Amino acid sequence: MTVTPILELRGIDKSFGPVQVLHDVAFSAYPGEVTALVGDNGAGKSTLVKCIGGIHSFDAGEYRFEGRRVQVNGPRDAAALGVEIVYQDLALCDNLDIVQNMFLGREKRRGPILDEATMEEMAARTLAGLSVRTVKSVRQQVSHLSGGQRQTVAIAKAVLWNGKVVILDEPTAALGVAQTAQVLELVRRLADNGLTVVLISHNLNDVFAVSDRIAALYLGRMAAQVRTTDVTQSQVVELITSGRSGDLGLATTNGATP
Repeated sequence: MTVTPILELRGIDKSFGPVQVLHDVAFSAYPGEVTALVGDNGAGKSTLVKCIGGIHSFDAGEYRFEGRRVQVNGPRDAAALGVEIVYQDLALCDNLDIVQNMFLGREKRRGPILDEATMEEMAARTLAGLSVRTVKSVRQQVSHLSGGQRQTVAIAKAVLWNGKVVILDEPTAALGVAQTAQVLELVRRLADNGLTVVLISHNLNDVFAVSDRIAALYLGRMAAQVRTTDVTQSQVVELITSGRSGDLGLATTNGATP
């Protein structure tokens, strides 16, 4: 039985002035799976993600969510659907604690007063639900956290707001071996809990460790979107660098494997 993708883009074109960055891009992401989005620098990954997040409008194409066509005219529209993006810089405030970061701009109030107890309970419950044990207290200041712990807080913040699709931009960049393993375990756990995860990474070892599908962009075109078990690292490298790999390639642009 074919599973309906929770997020599906069809025929996406995007230009900035005379430069066309995305060409007829098709992309699908499925519930309970990690879809790795790979490509060389300049392939269009960031532009595609910003189109998904409503930061950029696209020039042509169709945005579908949970099987229906939707209009996403800004980040609020994407967030309302349940799309949360964790960017590489994490957008965390070092001078605030974990609770304050997770609720920044979305604080809970009881009348005119901040409802600290509810926010603390929700933050702790979210981290516990993700089986995060590396954070000693939700009142720790973010400046005192390790890189892996900061990444964990950023991911938990996305999950806290009932995100259905969580997009992670290079979540293991600049992390050590142990911290990378912790973050990848969390990424896999997100999908196993039923969320749709899109992982952007240049590290193919990470991609093959946690992903169910791989979508390879090449010069603004979707070279292929395939199951991870159906390809080798060498084939993915060829897709990234030349847009083709044997029988794989641009012929699959408009139809991902169900």
